[in-house]
Amino acid sequence: MKSSDKLSIQELLSRAAYYFDERRLEDLADCFTADARMLVRIAGVGDVGPFEGRDAIMQLMSDTLASQTDVRRHVISNFFFEAEAKKSASVCSSLVVFSVENGEIKVIISGIYRDDVVRADGVWRIRNRHLDLDLPF
Repeated sequence: MKSSDKLSIQELLSRAAYYFDERRLEDLADCFTADARMLVRIAGVGDVGPFEGRDAIMQLMSDTLASQTDVRRHVISNFFFEAEAKKSASVCSSLVVFSVENGEIKVIISGIYRDDVVRADGVWRIRNRHLDLDLPF
């Protein structure tokens, strides 16, 4: 896999976090394949999902945003590639979520993303997303 593809994939995952925080759901939807799948595993609670298909994932995102009164910033870091091919990759990254409300900022959750991404028509998209959260929130 070329370095430029790795950079494009890291940018894809960072854009997905940014679009969610900025409530740009149409742009966020474009980060996922139509047949994407997402599972969230919350430590001490269990699994939420799976959510099958981009529409189901976007409903989860929309419902989550509707319940928030704060401003959130999802910070994605420590990217590394667990598997690489010409048109697919498996990527692991760390997540820390900050919340800003009533003049205060705090860390509200951390976790690990495991994303399977694919390249179709020259564009990288998330096909499978597994999120392990370290605590309930």
